[in-house]
Amino acid sequence: MIKILFVCLGNICRSTMAEAVMRHLINEQGLSARIVVDSAGTGNWHVGEAPHSGTRKRLAREGISTEGIFARQITKEDITEFDYIIGMDSDNLKNIRPYCKPEDMNKACLLADFVENNRWTDVPDPWYSGDFDETYRLVREGCEQLLARLQLS
Repeated sequence: MIKILFVCLGNICRSTMAEAVMRHLINEQGLSARIVVDSAGTGNWHVGEAPHSGTRKRLAREGISTEGIFARQITKEDITEFDYIIGMDSDNLKNIRPYCKPEDMNKACLLADFVENNRWTDVPDPWYSGDFDETYRLVREGCEQLLARLQLS
């Protein structure tokens, strides 16, 4: 079983979007018995909240559900439990690193690290930009390519 954790700042916009998109892709390909997905935030401001309304609206346009997704904060146990700890931007990655033991440092990476011919590094935070379309485009591209790589291994 492969376990993936998407991480952003508050766990209501980008990481919840990535969790929902990846779950959708996994279900479409019949891989839910092989891959588990979750999300968390480095901050605790939104713990227990549903994804941001902009995230929910953008995903609804694609027929992607956010049912059962609620914000939570990353824990040290997550680093041990998950195989991939995927930050949405370099600040998230920097905030994840203190949770990692030396042997777990290679688990933490950026979503952009999985994108071939990468033209971007960070997924911009729509909490500040308001651009949920751009966030969706980058998250979708990253998740599709991540899933393709996982199926090759």
